[in-house]
Order: sequence, then C-alpha cells, then structure tokens
Amino acid sequence: MKRTPRHQAPADADDRKAVQPVICYPVESLPPADMDTYAAARRSMEFGDAVVVPPRSARTFRVPAGNFFRIISVDGPQVGDLNLWAADDLSERFYSGKTRALHGTHLSTGDRMWSSFPHMRPMATITCDTLDWYGFDAFGAGVHDVIGTRCDPYTSRLLSGRDYHQCCHSNLIRALAAETGLPLDQAEAHVHDVLNVFMCTGFTHDTHQYFMKASPVRPGDFLEFFAEIDLLGALSACPGGNCAAEHSSDRAACYPLKVEIWQPDPKRLAGWVPPAPSAYSRSHGG
Repeated sequence: MKRTPRHQAPADADDRKAVQPVICYPVESLPPADMDTYAAARRSMEFGDAVVVPPRSARTFRVPAGNFFRIISVDGPQVGDLNLWAADDLSERFYSGKTRALHGTHLSTGDRMWSSFPHMRPMATITCDTLDWYGFDAFGAGVHDVIGTRCDPYTSRLLSGRDYHQCCHSNLIRALAAETGLPLDQAEAHVHDVLNVFMCTGFTHDTHQYFMKASPVRPGDFLEFFAEIDLLGALSACPGGNCAAEHSSDRAACYPLKVEIWQPDPKRLAGWVPPAPSAYSRSHGG
C-alpha cells in the first residue's frame, strides 16, 4: 500500500534524492563463469536420467558435479520452486538473497546460484534459458526470480485463515523428508528461499509490491544448469500453475514439470574443477 509521509520534507530534500546510486557489489572481480567450456561440454552431452514432478507436489533429484540438468515445461504453462543443497551437506544450500545482490532480481544464462555462508561458492551456473527473449516488460516483470520466497502455509493461514498443504514450502519439505529420512520438522529447517523457475514477477511502479503475472513459459521451454558441485535438488510444481491469478489453492490449472540430467564427455571439461569453498579465515576479527 502507498504510505502517506508524516514529516515535512527538508529544504534540501531534492538534493538528497538526486544523489547517484552505487552498485553494492560490483561483479567485475567475480571469478568468471567459463561459458566457452560449458558450451563445448553441452555439445557432447548425453541424456542420463529424468524425474517428473507431479502438479502441486515436489520431487528430489541428484546431479553429480560436472553434469547438466534441465527443468522443462512439458504439458502446459507451469512455474516451479527450486531448492539446492550440497549433496553431502544440507547446511550448504542456495543463498537466494546473496545471489540476488550479485546478479539482480531475475536470473538467466551466465548467472550463478551461490551457496550459503560460510561456503559462498557457485553451486550451479545457468547455461541455457529458452525464455531469455522475455527480458523485462512494461510492468517491470522478468522471468526466473530470486525476489519471492515460496508459497507457504504460514502466510496462507495469516491471509486467508485456512490451512493449505500443497504449497511449495510444504511440498519441498515432504520431498526432502522422503529423500533423507528426516522427520518433517527437521526437514523443514533445511527448506529455503527458492529460484522461482519460469515465474514472471516484479514490483509495482506505484506501491512497489511484489506481483506475479501469467508466465510466458510453454511446453518445450527449459532452464538449464551446469552443476558446479555435487547437488541434491528439490523442485515443487507450484499450486499456482502459471501464476496468472493466485497460488496456495486448488483453483489454478497445474501441470507437471520434468527434470532431466545430462552427462557431457569428461574430456570436454579438461581443466575444470569444482569451486572450493570461500577462503575467508572465519576469524571474524576475534
């Protein structure tokens, strides 16, 4: 909602507002993604395995370092919520906020998904995005966002007064619990903010509220990643379907999503090694 100012603007208000912005994290010094190597590896890759994610549900998948994986629209326009963990350490997980700070509100080819502290390393690099033509529209919306969280039963309860269990947060919890054998309450602690795959979102120009609109995804579109480390992933097929109207309900038309794992010729990755965790000493000045 639009807020009404409570205080009179000072005499130098216009000057204060006219100060030029500064990018918080200049990325010129980031270790560059070797897109030429990834492109060569893509040309040699062969299909390895696939997982189908049913509507309003989630499934896990594993990707060895040096392999590719694709999230594919199959039967109809559908968005998905993606969590990633290091395959052998659930404490290392996708850090949505820092990824957003480094790459921006929406991800596409060449952007990387960074892991949480103290690891702070690339987990996956986007190598192909069939929706990269979309860019940003007149509403300020783009595709594949890292600004939303995930639909969840707590916000649903707060706003509607009812419980809904097929939201992405709960879907991801059930999938991770099934994969690891953890009880649901312990699995919940590992579910985190997502990459909203295929979701079309932005902030309104007037109230600056987070909005969604019908995804431009169509069957055959995909988002492809290179696994920088051994990964455990979980993908939820959002109950919002293409998120044209609402989520956290059974009203939207929903469709499955497919995850494919692709294996390149190892010779095409000669010289590539998985990134090491952050070299920071963790002394914190103590």
